[in-house]
Amino acid sequence: MSDPIQPSSESFLGIHGTALALREQRLQLLAANLANADTPGFKAQDLDFNAALGAALRPGAAAGGDPIDAAVAGARHARTSIQPSADGNTVESEREKANFAQAALEYRASLSFVESRVRTMLTAITGE
Repeated sequence: MSDPIQPSSESFLGIHGTALALREQRLQLLAANLANADTPGFKAQDLDFNAALGAALRPGAAAGGDPIDAAVAGARHARTSIQPSADGNTVESEREKANFAQAALEYRASLSFVESRVRTMLTAITGE
C-alpha cells in the first residue's frame, strides 16, 4: 500500500512515465533495425506501443518482475517486409527512418508531459 503523503512516481507521473519508458524501448528497436540494415538475415522488429502500454498498465502485469520488460516482450514483433532482400534481411531503410522520426517525436511529446508534471510539482513546493 502506498503512503498518501509520498505518492509513488507512477501515480505522480500517471501514464506518462510508463509511456516514456515504452517509447524509449521502441526507439532502441528501431535504431537496431537501422544499424543492421546491411546484416544478412536480420529481421526487422517493432513494438506495438498500444498493446505494450495496455499490458504495462494492467494490474499485476508482471508478477514480481518489471512491468515494462514484460510488456515489451509481449508486444515486440517481427515486421513483415514489403520488399525483402535476397539475403533475407527485412529492414527497409527509408521505412525505418520514417518510423524512427515519428517515434522520436512521440518520445519528445511524452517527455514534455513528464517535464510539465515535474515543473508543476516544483512550483507547488517552492511557491514560485
